[in-house]
Amino acid sequence: MVSAVFHSPLDTRVSSAPASRSPIQPAAVAAPAMQDGAAAPAPPARPPHDFSWIWLRVLPPIMGFALLVLIWELVALKSTTGFPSPGAVWQQALTVFSDPFYSKGPNDQGVGWNVLSSLQRVALGFGLAAVVGIPAGFAIGRFGFLARMFNPLISLLRPVSPLAWLPIGLLVFKGANPAAIWTIFICSIWPMIINTAVGVQRVPSDYMNVARVLDLSEWKILTRILFPAVLPYMLTGVRLAVGTAWLVIVAAEMLTGGVGIGFWVWDEWNNLNVANIIIAIFVIGIVGLVLEFALIRIATAFTFEEVKT
Repeated sequence: MVSAVFHSPLDTRVSSAPASRSPIQPAAVAAPAMQDGAAAPAPPARPPHDFSWIWLRVLPPIMGFALLVLIWELVALKSTTGFPSPGAVWQQALTVFSDPFYSKGPNDQGVGWNVLSSLQRVALGFGLAAVVGIPAGFAIGRFGFLARMFNPLISLLRPVSPLAWLPIGLLVFKGANPAAIWTIFICSIWPMIINTAVGVQRVPSDYMNVARVLDLSEWKILTRILFPAVLPYMLTGVRLAVGTAWLVIVAAEMLTGGVGIGFWVWDEWNNLNVANIIIAIFVIGIVGLVLEFALIRIATAFTFEEVKT
């Protein structure tokens, strides 16, 4: 729970110094002496045709997808409602992606335009959430009074469903597009606040003690101590927030209409085109996977080594 993690690191006390260790005997750690002129043992040679890595890395995902297609085919064979088979969906996908950027009116556009419209809303809502949520997380984690002040509000508002926020956005902003952006903002801000605040609270107390001894300003504490230490936690919150934003936009666009991947799904349902709905499901999953992979690459490039595992 959120209230369980927002504790100031300044409340902790440094424990007593560890007991002195007895010196290690050199004979206990020294490697056996090699005989004069003896060569170091060579590592075991790898077989020239070792394809075990294929079994360990490539085959399991392929088998998983094959199992999915098999179950899908069996469901389609037993279905009495016209559920499309994998082959039928594949043929429809070739048609859909043959011209993904066609435009026949404001509400009849290709899947490419729908994905781009959804990504634009996600970028706006997520960007606003980052501008507000990351500084708020630093402040809540840094100052205990703010943590005690905002913990109840975060605990109350964080579990609220995105669909509950959408009518509030429609009422306040009186437009479908700003209402969808508002819904993304309010749902993706919490992971960034919480993870950033937790990162600030887990900064070693020794660092903060040194900052007090050196009488560093809050700006120097933020830029020289907190930001480098909190960056892994902050990027984790960003990853979670992007995933949340991409989930929210699909539900929001189903209710607001216009151009977007969520509206495309709902429109195809009204047309009873189940094959296009399945195509949209795969498109949503692939776009989410690409966003996740891109953020992982950013995290591994700019954070500490332990985040790369």
